[in-house]
Amino acid sequence: MSGSFFDSNALLYLAAPESQKIERVRSLLYKGGFISVQVLNEMKRVSRRKSGMSWSEIHRLLNTVREFVKVEPLTLETHEAGLRLAERYGFAIYDSFIVAAALAAECETLWSEDMQHGMLVDNRLRIANPFAP
Repeated sequence: MSGSFFDSNALLYLAAPESQKIERVRSLLYKGGFISVQVLNEMKRVSRRKSGMSWSEIHRLLNTVREFVKVEPLTLETHEAGLRLAERYGFAIYDSFIVAAALAAECETLWSEDMQHGMLVDNRLRIANPFAP
């Protein structure tokens, strides 16, 4: 297992050039990794609704991210694994689908700003806050 998986909350800093966090996200993203279709959908929703980005800006953002990562599909198996993870670890349901996709992609690190930093899932996947000291 190797590689990184990105939650949408980390990648959304790419759309906030005034943020001090953008360089950290870029440095991780440029190394490559994985996201899921769910991450793309969440980025679109937040970019449009909360940030008020235009459709062309959203397409540019998503295309930029997709240049550096592989996209893990949302399958029935990923969905079922997510349900099991939510039950076992107490994840919020949509977080559990992100974790399940990261496990399906055989990643060792899940970069997420709002999940439990340092948590080891199934002895295979470490959740890490990219901005933690």
